Amino acid sequence: MTETKKIPLAHNDSCPKEHPITSDFRSRLPQIIDQVVDTCYNNACFEHVEAEPLPSRHHIIDILESCRDILFPGYFRNQGIDRVSLKYQLGLEISGLYEKLTREITNAIRHECLRHDTSCQHCDDAGKESAFKFINSLPALRAILATDVRAAYEGDPAAGSFDEIIFSYPGIYAIMVYRVAHELYILDVPILPRIMSEHAHSITGIDIHPGATIGASFFIDHGTGVVIGQTSILGRRVKLYQGVTLGALSFKRDESGDLDRKSKRHPTIEDDVTVYAGSTILGGDTVIGARSVIGGNTWLTQSVPPDTKVLLKSQELIMKTTQNPAHNPS
Repeated sequence: MTETKKIPLAHNDSCPKEHPITSDFRSRLPQIIDQVVDTCYNNACFEHVEAEPLPSRHHIIDILESCRDILFPGYFRNQGIDRVSLKYQLGLEISGLYEKLTREITNAIRHECLRHDTSCQHCDDAGKESAFKFINSLPALRAILATDVRAAYEGDPAAGSFDEIIFSYPGIYAIMVYRVAHELYILDVPILPRIMSEHAHSITGIDIHPGATIGASFFIDHGTGVVIGQTSILGRRVKLYQGVTLGALSFKRDESGDLDRKSKRHPTIEDDVTVYAGSTILGGDTVIGARSVIGGNTWLTQSVPPDTKVLLKSQELIMKTTQNPAHNPS
């Protein structure tokens, strides 16, 4: 006869005495839920209940990818097209982009109307009109992006080809997204431009507000940490290196104490200016004159005349050679 052995409980088996404790915690959850719900009605926190649907961040990123396929045909999702299929492929892409843009812009406009308690009229028509105006800007966007790609090729000796720049340079992706978002921004489309720019920021580390004004042949070398504020104005053939900040000197307030959101807070950079790594330029009245060069790690809150070099005076560099006692050349 085989003897049956009792197997002891494993060390991690639940103890029956723990169940009342767990139940006690769960019984207290409704009280917390009530408190969270209360915050949704006292205007102290934010909620989005009984409101029109917001634009979809996922759909907006897809719109950016569609824009990239149109602005750089044959490079990304529509590889393999030729001259015979180009018109057909672009026709599909542009028609699809128009439909997607119309839906998201309409959602954004309707949401803003209700958020500000204004009458919502003709939101669908406004969405269609803004989407069409954006589509109408595509030829000009392709033309100016061509100057940006060429500026990257001519400004970076490490660039092997235009293809390499379009495929892999984070600066070109950030500039492409900026130019798309800027077109929507000047059409007064709410929400979408900032979602786009923050998406590019999260991917590349380059933060360009869609409200900034940037001329043709713009080049960002490396790019990580570049910040370009909302009211910045950049001329043609401007080159920025990593870590450059074009920011605000201070935030003014109006008579009611609210932030003044309409004044120019960020600098103006004129044509053919180069700003090297780590430099900070602040203030809405600050103007960097044409063809100037701003050296690395400088801090500027005043204007610079054209054809000026601004350099940070080098600190004293000390090198000491220590002799290894175990090494005797003799």
